[in-house]
Amino acid sequence: MELWNEDPGTVLAIVAHPDDLEYGAAAAVAKWTQAGHRVVYLLVTRGEAGIDGMTPAEAGPLRVQEEIESAAVVGVETVEWLDHADGVVEYGLDLRRDLAEAIRRHKPDTLLLFNHREGWGFPGSLNSADHRAVGAAALDAAADAGNRWIFQGTEPHSPRWMLVAGSPQATHAIDVTGFVDKAVESLACHRAYLEGLGDHPMSDPEFVRGFLEQTGADAGVGAGVRVEVFGG
Repeated sequence: MELWNEDPGTVLAIVAHPDDLEYGAAAAVAKWTQAGHRVVYLLVTRGEAGIDGMTPAEAGPLRVQEEIESAAVVGVETVEWLDHADGVVEYGLDLRRDLAEAIRRHKPDTLLLFNHREGWGFPGSLNSADHRAVGAAALDAAADAGNRWIFQGTEPHSPRWMLVAGSPQATHAIDVTGFVDKAVESLACHRAYLEGLGDHPMSDPEFVRGFLEQTGADAGVGAGVRVEVFGG
């Protein structure tokens, strides 16, 4: 697997839920912020429907706090929320408009996104509707943001790169050797969410370590984040 070694510049990470970035991509964020790059998180929902044993009214504020703590671990100070309803995010013009406006406001060189594909790359896997809607809308919003005649009112801006973490069609890996511990620590901040997963393998933050090290082995480095790369 080829390494992605480009300068990410300013990064805007767009995902559906708290915890999406923490299952691997946060290692790349830690690397970038340590190198002095500005990274902003934009969450489409507050993840309020993500804990079966907790009502949305209880879970939403708790998950927001966990995400803020998690982002801080990897050097991210700005976390924003769009407040679309968790679990029922719809791809459409409203979502594209919200995302295009955020892209124009933050003017990122790179978008860090999450898997928009139907599955995860193994038989029988099905990606969540929220992930698919947000990921596809973000890719389209990147083009929208660069066209001054679409969603008029703010100055256009076009990111150079769109990196999709978790994609089963990953084309590259980002070398995150030395940043795995930060990624594990970042995921561990999602205490209520992980507890709600019960005995699922993904409830253990160390799950991320194995995933990153396997990607690293495929790319010939100590640890890596798989990404599908658009732009350039």
